[in-house]
Amino acid sequence: MRTLRLANRELSTHRPAFIMGIVNATPDSFYGGSRGGADRAMRLVEEGADILDIGGESTRPGSAYVPEDEEIRRIIPVIEQIRRHTDTPISVDTRKKAVMEAAWNAGADILNDISALEDDEALAPFAAQKGMPVILMHKRGVPATMQQHTSYDNVFRQVSSYLEERARFAEAEGIGADRIIIDPGIGLGKDLEGNRSLIWNCGSLCGGKYPVLMALSRKRCIGEMIGEAGGDPGSDGRLYGTLAADMLAVLRGAGMLRVHDVKACRNTLDVIESFKACIGGNE
Repeated sequence: MRTLRLANRELSTHRPAFIMGIVNATPDSFYGGSRGGADRAMRLVEEGADILDIGGESTRPGSAYVPEDEEIRRIIPVIEQIRRHTDTPISVDTRKKAVMEAAWNAGADILNDISALEDDEALAPFAAQKGMPVILMHKRGVPATMQQHTSYDNVFRQVSSYLEERARFAEAEGIGADRIIIDPGIGLGKDLEGNRSLIWNCGSLCGGKYPVLMALSRKRCIGEMIGEAGGDPGSDGRLYGTLAADMLAVLRGAGMLRVHDVKACRNTLDVIESFKACIGGNE
């Protein structure tokens, strides 16, 4: 059983990984199927999401950041509506303390920061004070230009080193090690080979000290793996490719999956769970 400590309770699952369902309150996220509000969120809960991830600022390669007041305007009504119907933990995809504070006051539980606490110096102390879990992601530069810088001497070593440095920073700011989750940022400032290396070695990031979130769902690298690099993110091919990559990531050590297709992910994880007695054994 996997567990995650929230500020005032503990989340657990019998599956090999938590399922985080994506709800984008944005007009420009790369996959239109992820866009929506409380109705989409409740559908994902019904399909088996353990956590809902709400975002008001697209971080797809090529996108532009938005002002904090616009981000707040987009996500707070969604969080408030969700909280009228369910206590499912809510993660907020933001880099800004003001946004996270408004979200926390509306009922959010988890900070999902693509800047790994670099962009707003007030964010780490706030997260520590509230006792919320934090997700620290690796990226290069800003979304508008990150795919222009995808070369590394050793992608796994450099990403792992960065995440360990940011995790140490978080701990120094008072965030408990048991509330830190790391995300290698698949598709954000990496090429196909870099993405494959990070997926294959995900469980070894930071020496295995922190749970690993993998966000692979319908990304361009999945399209590249199936020969549809420029294809539609909503295609069946990207869904099937995502499920295969997610299964591999879990078997290689991932403990949380951020996905668009919750029911399909749940079914995949249930199959892995059904083989639990065989995995690592001789049967």
